[in-house]
Amino acid sequence: MGPFKSTVFILVLHLLEGALSNSLIQLNNNGYEGIVIAIDPNVPEDERLIEEIKDMVTQASPYLFEATGKQFYFKSVSILIPEKWKTKPEYVRPKLETYKNADVLVAEPNLPGNDEPYTEQMGNCGEKGEKIHFTPDFIAGKKLRQHGPQGRVFVHEWAHLRWGVFDEYNNDQKFYLSRGKKEAVRCSAAITGKALINRCQGGSCVTKTCKFDKVGLYEKGCEFIPDRFQTEKASIMFSQTIDSIVQFCTEKNHNKEAPNLQNQKCNLRSTWEVIRDSEDFKKTSPMTTQPPKPTFSLLQIGQRIVCLVLDKSGSMAISDRLKRMNQAGKLFLLQTVEQGSWVGMVMFDSAAYVQSELIQINGGTERDVLIRKLPTAAAGGTSICSGLRSAFALIRKKYPTDGSEIVLLTDGEDSTISTCFNEVKQSGAIIHTVALGPDAAKELEELSKMTGGLKTYASDQAQNNGLIDAFGALSSGNAAVSQHSVQLESRGLTLQNSQWMNGTVIVDSSVGNDTLFLITWTAQPPQILLWDPSGKKQDGFLMDTHTKVAYLQIPGTAKFGFWNYSLQASSQTLTLTVTSRASSATLPPVTVTSKMNKDTGKFPSPMVVYAKIHQGAFPILGASVTALIESADGKTVALELLDNGAGADATKDDGVYSRYFTAYDANGRYSVKVQALGGVNAVRRRVTPQQNGAMYIPGWIEDGEVKWNPPRPEINKEELQGKQVCFSRTSSGGSFVASNVPNAPVPDLFPPCQITDLKAKLQGDNFINLTWTAPGDDYDHGRAHQYIIGISTSILDLRDKFNESIQVNTTDLIPKEANSEEVFVFTPEGVTFENGTDLFIAVQAVDKVNLRSEISNIAQVSLFIPPPTPPETPSPSLPCPDINVNSTIPGIHILKIMWKWLGELQLSVALG
Repeated sequence: MGPFKSTVFILVLHLLEGALSNSLIQLNNNGYEGIVIAIDPNVPEDERLIEEIKDMVTQASPYLFEATGKQFYFKSVSILIPEKWKTKPEYVRPKLETYKNADVLVAEPNLPGNDEPYTEQMGNCGEKGEKIHFTPDFIAGKKLRQHGPQGRVFVHEWAHLRWGVFDEYNNDQKFYLSRGKKEAVRCSAAITGKALINRCQGGSCVTKTCKFDKVGLYEKGCEFIPDRFQTEKASIMFSQTIDSIVQFCTEKNHNKEAPNLQNQKCNLRSTWEVIRDSEDFKKTSPMTTQPPKPTFSLLQIGQRIVCLVLDKSGSMAISDRLKRMNQAGKLFLLQTVEQGSWVGMVMFDSAAYVQSELIQINGGTERDVLIRKLPTAAAGGTSICSGLRSAFALIRKKYPTDGSEIVLLTDGEDSTISTCFNEVKQSGAIIHTVALGPDAAKELEELSKMTGGLKTYASDQAQNNGLIDAFGALSSGNAAVSQHSVQLESRGLTLQNSQWMNGTVIVDSSVGNDTLFLITWTAQPPQILLWDPSGKKQDGFLMDTHTKVAYLQIPGTAKFGFWNYSLQASSQTLTLTVTSRASSATLPPVTVTSKMNKDTGKFPSPMVVYAKIHQGAFPILGASVTALIESADGKTVALELLDNGAGADATKDDGVYSRYFTAYDANGRYSVKVQALGGVNAVRRRVTPQQNGAMYIPGWIEDGEVKWNPPRPEINKEELQGKQVCFSRTSSGGSFVASNVPNAPVPDLFPPCQITDLKAKLQGDNFINLTWTAPGDDYDHGRAHQYIIGISTSILDLRDKFNESIQVNTTDLIPKEANSEEVFVFTPEGVTFENGTDLFIAVQAVDKVNLRSEISNIAQVSLFIPPPTPPETPSPSLPCPDINVNSTIPGIHILKIMWKWLGELQLSVALG
């Protein structure tokens, strides 16, 4: 059986815009292999940049080696060179390396002058990041005083990317109180420096000591200026820029009280503790010899080569699978695959048949030729390896298989699939898999996993439009985002008794070229009505009654605005898919990309679904985002995704929307689709929260002299508010496999999620005000049953002995629905709360079956009572002498010395 450049902002047209990571990095003994560093195509051609990238990695490797106790080094790196750069004999075609799965992107800054390196991190502590971002000026060494040597910064960013640690500084709160003393947020606390402010007026600046504010900290604008020369060795995640810093903070020197992301997200653990708990650390031992220098491969992107490998076995006749495959294939050939690509086609049952040799897509003629080659009859058994081998042979007639792509669809089992795994690995081809129906080969995902391809699943529920979504997701991993097909709508409905399926699609100003409306049906052609934003009815749908598809391609650029449709049918299922492309090569479209945090989910471990919504490099906030997760049984769960910095969402307002998934109902494959809608609350913001990246050093103290660096680029009020965007998008999030799911009724084994955004502040003289985002009964769903609030004057006792801490009376605190804001005010009892006291607070949520969350991040309040201001004593009125500051009169000389001494004393006041 067969189964299976805009006037609004500087553009950064990343080729991998919106892509979510599928890294090829491997740890071989102690060396990292398969690192991909991509140069964005908009970077002007400059061969020096390639050498500078090599120098950065070469410098980074020994620094990483020593920082990790001789545990890790960089072994091999591939550099992706833009297709438009001149070709050279030493540039070879990539294999599995693409812009989409690149680990590092070198691109022009998203704002002029903003060359700060950073790493995208969507997950929580210990979870791998997505991508490191550098600019050409940073790579060229033009930001040494602000960020330090490029190799050291690369190690800082690598720790974010590979081990999921966080920064040990805090741009939003640079100082805190500890036992009545002011301290800079840093790790370790042995790093020396001064609290200073650079006051500028009329083009001149003067360095001053910082004044105190009303809570005992320093005034706004105060900076911690480190001494240029230090002896402290930690920590790299605070500032690798300091020459003496060569280590990560350990449990021995970690500053647990500092209010930074590392403490907040990693439960006060040091960066080295998190690294030591990583899988990398567990499977290696320190080396006894020095590591070799890194090796580099120079890869240049070429034309896209893709071969469809389609199952036509007998089981494809079930549930109209063959027709649905052809409908999806038609969308791919009409719209998804980009101009200039080479496309071939193979079909298979128990043997393989070449339907079309490679044809280059230059226009509609070639697309129509390929569409006519789609299989029309289902019969025979299933031999997946036959289909793959035939595809390899087809491609090799014209090109090497390195970097080519195969789209493999099957609905049946094949016990021999593993026999060609070695051939797949050696081919250098990327395999995208589409599992259709409940019986598709269980080993199918291995092909995608070993080659870095996309894996998707479609059920037999036609109204979910899963097959079309899977093929619609197969845009090139290397093509510019302006060439990508963008899915604006994907929905389906089963209609009875001449019912109507009505709706609206938004064509926003960032898209509109090559817009396609595609409608499918299962019985008879429906009545189709479509109106453009001006109210003009659109005619001219092309009907294919054999494949049961109708489509309309809008000429030129579709009108911006609301397109309304009405479809009428009886006793059948209809689907509607709308796709488009960027309206301009210089204006990136709003994109939605989605993924799950893992390939497999084992009950009762929750999964996390992510959706990244950006326009170019800038996040879209305030969108309405829903994930539709369909199980192997065909049941669909709708899940609202949030960008609130709570629950599964790591960072608030970064354009990444997240949520826990716990609604398992069956073992097997699950598909993921995300729908996003931008309305009155959606804005594109050019400013993001503190990004995880190397700290921008405001200045240095060298030989007692303060040397300020240029200030960071200023942010204007318009950029903070953002610009409203109105759009509609859908996106396939691929698939995952669930196991260990018990039979119904599924037991409640899910506790509330950890509270990660607890904040505390003093309110008046005796009250403490707490705020946090409510968790749910099951992670971030439902409503918790109760809260336990613990307080202590010892941060470690609160973390390690929470149950023994002083408990706050929470009788009147009734938990709200998940993701609501909680506010609680209390008076601390059982502790002596006096001037200079630090009080630490944590919250734990409990559900109705007494399952408890992890304790929250620990918040701190410090009681500071400012000393009374002495009354001014009026001095007798004396005539002021006319003093010459350059006078040689002894008394005047003493006065000058005293003023000099007082100034130096002020300048050298230690923190606290």
